[in-house]
Amino acid sequence: MRTIFIIVIVVILAYEFAGCKSSSVPPTFCDTACLKDTIKFTQEEHPLKPYVYISAKNCIADTVIWSYTDMGVNRKEGLPFLAGTAVRLNKDYVSCFIKDTSYAWLSFNDCSTGRGYILKVPFNKKAKIVRKGSAINALDHRFSVAENLVAYSDKGNLFVEDKATGKTAMMTFGQKLDIDYDAIHETIDSVNVTPTRIWAKVKLGENWKTLEKNITLK
Repeated sequence: MRTIFIIVIVVILAYEFAGCKSSSVPPTFCDTACLKDTIKFTQEEHPLKPYVYISAKNCIADTVIWSYTDMGVNRKEGLPFLAGTAVRLNKDYVSCFIKDTSYAWLSFNDCSTGRGYILKVPFNKKAKIVRKGSAINALDHRFSVAENLVAYSDKGNLFVEDKATGKTAMMTFGQKLDIDYDAIHETIDSVNVTPTRIWAKVKLGENWKTLEKNITLK
């Protein structure tokens, strides 16, 4: 009788443990701990010290602010508006390139999904803000992108742009891919981009294939 009782207890515990495992939260791309401090980027070597700040509210990245000395006003936009959704940021997964007082490129990945974003924010109010929620950022360790470049996809192609010069290049996938950018590695496994070459491992149909192209930024 005692043996039967022990067996029953073991079965119950095993069932509960399995239930706990199946309901566990999937791992996130990066630490989603409360963001309290403003993330700051400043081009200190420039006499007007242009800067880009990301402020937080209720533990979440809230507002992008950019300006420079004597500009007279701080430009600002809500980050959820710019990204198209609320995103969870970690300061270690955000980067910024500031082109004097012309514009800044802000790159980041959402810690909850790993989705990559790039924003080009001009200091001139009349210039258009560029926003991409399909970025291929080197902040994702399976993507290697040269520091002077930004890269993104439109599901059928992979585009590259030099942050400083605006020169571009592209490589086609040969077909439109069904990419879920919140789970990008289900379709684009890895990427390597340099100023002279694009390489990518992508899923075409049911098969993984490597694509590559020598490029010239123009």
